Amino acid sequence: MNYNWNWGIFFEASPEGNGTYADMLLSGLIWTIVTALCAWVIAFAVGSVVGVLRTLPSRAAQSVGNAYVELFRNIPLLVQMFLWFFVLPEVLPESWGTWLKQLPNAPFYTAVVCLGFFTASRVAEQVRAGIQALPRGQRMAGTALGLTTAQTYRYVLLPNAYRIILPPLTSEFLNNLKNTSVALTIGLLELTARARAMQEFSFQVFEAFTAATIIYIIINLLVVTAAGLIERRVAVPGR
Repeated sequence: MNYNWNWGIFFEASPEGNGTYADMLLSGLIWTIVTALCAWVIAFAVGSVVGVLRTLPSRAAQSVGNAYVELFRNIPLLVQMFLWFFVLPEVLPESWGTWLKQLPNAPFYTAVVCLGFFTASRVAEQVRAGIQALPRGQRMAGTALGLTTAQTYRYVLLPNAYRIILPPLTSEFLNNLKNTSVALTIGLLELTARARAMQEFSFQVFEAFTAATIIYIIINLLVVTAAGLIERRVAVPGR
């Protein structure tokens, strides 16, 4: 059986009536980028806090940080996505659960929260490693200057730790970007979901997923290039 190649399929009208198949993929790309960026805001903020907790001298703070990382890092992302989308509304009070179910764009908000908290557990590990990689003298210098623990982290430890962990943070952002494809299982029409819909409508499976693959590669290369520029910009002279 010979496959009927048709690279002009992208310029044909889609059955949805909202433009061409290329427009479908572009719409999915926008949802992918917006979801990844919103999830990264949560991941970076929560991950930084949890990472700091794991390096504090307080045993209680370390236990909270460790519990968060072990919980979210050891449960598969797909399972977490289903828990947030299908299970959470059922265990909440009935009025809250009904509100969640009727929320416009519920798959988007669910994907953002799920990806944010999942990726935060990985960001926390990077932040912890970055802080612990710094010489002990930096923390002691902050104490000697009369800085509080919060000020020592804010002005001494975290600025240097972020410089160290910028490359692994870039990798986590790329993972977060690619993990948005899991959200198709709860109905988010991101890039992979749009490519799958194009394949189902047109039966041009190779064209649809080749285009999606190329788009993912281009986005990843742009992110890596931007991260490289940022890394050179924030590098400490002489290090």
